[in-house]
Amino acid sequence: MIPLLTPLENGWQDAYTSYLFESLGATLIMVGVTLVVGGLCGLVIGLALFASRKGGLFANKPVFFTLNFLVNFIRPIPFIIFLAAIRPVTIAVTGHSIGIESAIFPMSIMCAMATSRLVEQSLVGTDPGIIEAGRAMGASRLHILIRILIPEALGPLILGYVFLIIGILDMSAMAGAVGAGGLGNFAIQWGHNKYNYLVVWVALGIIIVMVQIVQSFGNWLSRRVIHR
Repeated sequence: MIPLLTPLENGWQDAYTSYLFESLGATLIMVGVTLVVGGLCGLVIGLALFASRKGGLFANKPVFFTLNFLVNFIRPIPFIIFLAAIRPVTIAVTGHSIGIESAIFPMSIMCAMATSRLVEQSLVGTDPGIIEAGRAMGASRLHILIRILIPEALGPLILGYVFLIIGILDMSAMAGAVGAGGLGNFAIQWGHNKYNYLVVWVALGIIIVMVQIVQSFGNWLSRRVIHR
């Protein structure tokens, strides 16, 4: 009978600790780069979706249809399937089939699609009177979009990005499928596969702490922005 907990052998403790910190570093790199690249690209796409929709500041039916179709096509795909589906493209772009780079590329694409919808919905929820007020003051359409609407929707956007970070953490846990490492891969390879559930729980605990820190900071920052 396999025990629920298998203590770490004394001779292997240093090795486990080394792999743990290496995996944590890989997770932080994947999450950080994906958030910056995918988050910024998604912000641009989301602004374009909002502005080009019918009745928008830059209403353009072909542009909206194309972007809307692209987001709706990619966003529902399970990430593990998306990883496999665009592998030839990943290799062509990054030059690698395994490793952190080969995970960041599809993660950034999926992140951009999720962010774009998040940004669009946050802007749609703003008061239409703000746009009319901006026009009455003689502000250009671009000024209204960038300098008026985004600050107005900043609170919900912050909360949305917090949710996005948690989703990116979830994607990073699947990145082991392309040899990118990370806490998810550490939990499976050194915990589950070796029947050492202490390792699994340690990795899980670290992820939970990371999520709690991000969520708490996001809630605090959102409240500060909303009540400024």
